[in-house]
Amino acid sequence: MPTELWAVSLVIIAGVFGAFGPIFLKMGSANLNRNFSAQLKNYKLLLGIFIYLFSAVLFIPALKGGDLSLLYPLVSLSYVWVSILSVIILKERMGFVKWSGIFLILIGVSFIGLGS
Repeated sequence: MPTELWAVSLVIIAGVFGAFGPIFLKMGSANLNRNFSAQLKNYKLLLGIFIYLFSAVLFIPALKGGDLSLLYPLVSLSYVWVSILSVIILKERMGFVKWSGIFLILIGVSFIGLGS
């Protein structure tokens, strides 16, 4: 089955949107404690969980439009988005080795796309 462009686009959109999930989880983790009921009021933590869930829901219809062997590796692009968002939003620092890893992910996803 040839993979349709809308399916690839939906996976990429889900990946970009889903990359905000770990950002909010990280911000919400600053307020973690052993009181479970207090975590129900931790809106950043809950938002991170919701974003993860919603991005998975976006991914499901994309599976209908193409090969899993092409679509699922595109999910690895979320590592790229998380790294970029971590630098912008969380003011984290990325060194040469981390940027090299991001570059290798991009090369790998490109090879998978070219092989299809």
